[in-house]
Amino acid sequence: MLYWALMFLVVALVAAVFGFGGIASTATGIAQVLFVVAIVLFLVSLLTGYMRRNS
Repeated sequence: MLYWALMFLVVALVAAVFGFGGIASTATGIAQVLFVVAIVLFLVSLLTGYMRRNS
């Protein structure tokens, strides 16, 4: 998930350098959503691992 977020971030940076503002903003938005989803899944994984270890 973080890989795809970084790839969209790279696409956004390249698009911004070449002046494609619409594509850059869309790719940035997608990268932000994927990053948040990855962080949430990571936290859920930590909590379930912690709960499983304690029981």
